[in-house]
Amino acid sequence: MHLVRVDEKPGMQAMERDGPILPTTFGKVERREFNYIRHGTQVLIANLHLATGQIIAPTIQHTRTELDFVEHIRQTIATDPQAGWLFLCDPLNTHMSASLVEYIASQLDDPTPLGKKEKYGILASMQSRQTYLCESTHRIRFVYIPKHCSWLNPIEIWFSTLARHVLLRGNFLSIADLVNKLKRSISFYNSFLAKPCAWSVVTDQQIQSLIDKVKLYAGLFPH
Repeated sequence: MHLVRVDEKPGMQAMERDGPILPTTFGKVERREFNYIRHGTQVLIANLHLATGQIIAPTIQHTRTELDFVEHIRQTIATDPQAGWLFLCDPLNTHMSASLVEYIASQLDDPTPLGKKEKYGILASMQSRQTYLCESTHRIRFVYIPKHCSWLNPIEIWFSTLARHVLLRGNFLSIADLVNKLKRSISFYNSFLAKPCAWSVVTDQQIQSLIDKVKLYAGLFPH
């Protein structure tokens, strides 16, 4: 069973600085040219494999439609087509589309009639499609985290690191240059930095201890 966290990072800009970057010198920090040239944007759809910590089967492209997401899931499953897959993702409409349900049903050889989108059956609504994709007996299934809880997702930490180390300080001469540097960064991360995600249990006592400390520091309890 492969447990992966999948998400998109849209709007990655290929910006070229309109002038050289001045390096750090004695008493001065690095200085970057204020003006820049825009070459366009890209979307990264990535999977964080929780057992290894690696980014597997990433997709870099111009758009993030429901068909883009289905194609991304297809190429991810193709890396081990007979295995079980559990995808953790946000409850976006593209993550529970009719196209995705049809693809998953084809991979499972499920003879169940799917119905018609927005009419009847499994495809009738987003809720019915989500129920089908979350079915625990399926070899390939999805788990959707609650809204406004993206900070709980491990891949968001990786996206943050990517933004700080590659995107914010980057100088990209073209879309191709951006894509190449993203792929090199992912390859370096997988080779030298990736490590398994360690799950830990937080007890009620630890939560209460944290609450007590916050109240103490806020002056609600006497020192």
